[in-house]
Amino acid sequence: QVQLVESGGGLVQAGGSLRLSCAASGRTFSNSVMGWFRQGPGKEREFVVGLSWRGGTTDYADSVKGRFTISRDNVKNTVYLQMNNLKPEDTAVYYCAARDPGYLIIMRKSGSYAYWGQGTQVTVSS
Repeated sequence: QVQLVESGGGLVQAGGSLRLSCAASGRTFSNSVMGWFRQGPGKEREFVVGLSWRGGTTDYADSVKGRFTISRDNVKNTVYLQMNNLKPEDTAVYYCAARDPGYLIIMRKSGSYAYWGQGTQVTVSS
């Protein structure tokens, strides 16, 4: 059974930092494009960042560029999202997602991702 499990969410003050983790099990995702999405209160799920399977290519949403950093450890089958200088508008449930292997392009559409975690809540207070 394929599973993606996020962790690391929590409550932080504006300007603070959090590091989210996404641990994959059931199969390796070392050859999959990985992504982070988020869904704020009353909002649609939106793309945050994507990472190629080799880790050499990234795509960041403009709203997080320069503040968030995605990385992966293919040995641990884990993807990370380092979030710095957090803002109240970053408050959302954050989801980890993976494309099927063989799809090499980072996509911003959620429908392009076959596997999803259950989400982790990030709350940024002002």
